[in-house]
Amino acid sequence: MYKYFISIFFLFVFVDGFSQEQKKDSLASKTKDSIVYKTGYGFRVGIDISKPIKAQFDGSYSGFEIVGDYRIKKNLYLAAEIGYEEETNNEDYTNSTAKGNYIRLGVNYNAYQNWLDMNNEIFVGYRYGFSLFEQTLNNYTPNTSSKDFGNYFPTVPITVPQTTTGLNAHWSELMVGIKAETFKNFFVSFSVSYKVMMSVKDPENFKSLYAPGFNRIFESNTGFGFNYTLSYLIPFTKK
Repeated sequence: MYKYFISIFFLFVFVDGFSQEQKKDSLASKTKDSIVYKTGYGFRVGIDISKPIKAQFDGSYSGFEIVGDYRIKKNLYLAAEIGYEEETNNEDYTNSTAKGNYIRLGVNYNAYQNWLDMNNEIFVGYRYGFSLFEQTLNNYTPNTSSKDFGNYFPTVPITVPQTTTGLNAHWSELMVGIKAETFKNFFVSFSVSYKVMMSVKDPENFKSLYAPGFNRIFESNTGFGFNYTLSYLIPFTKK
């Protein structure tokens, strides 16, 4: 009889111990599976360093740009760039300078799936661009050549500057780029964009050759741009 009760006692101890171990393993598994890695949501602001670098090597150009974005969903950002540019263009018969301010507004979509708590991006974006600028025709040489009479009139350069203010340009652009978090909340980004001019106001008897924020205006009314930016995230919350 005593052997019977002792056997029953050890059986209950064994079953209870095994049950406790199972519960511990189950809780540990649930705890492990329930870990959620959160990333920062907030305002990111920075500068485009490609413009001062370009100015160092190109004496006919100067400019700066401030960039910013705000995360509204996991992979969606509101984005904007504000800047100033001045560039002088030399053509066969003209020398002109355009300068003014611009703003680009739009969105970025991050197509990159981050691991754990990483916060990198491979993004595509859209921007609407608008600039207000003035253009100065610094000098020009009248083209008086003729097939019948040759250079009958002397081609003397006109060096009196002619400035037209109140010019504007509107355009759309598509962009792709990468953004990497190199240090905590500090990002390095590179992007390229394809721009399509929607409308531009030209000076009288002359064409706008350059629009700040758009770059050189070609006959096809298209253009390209690139940005190399350094930015810092000011996190408001984590999700």
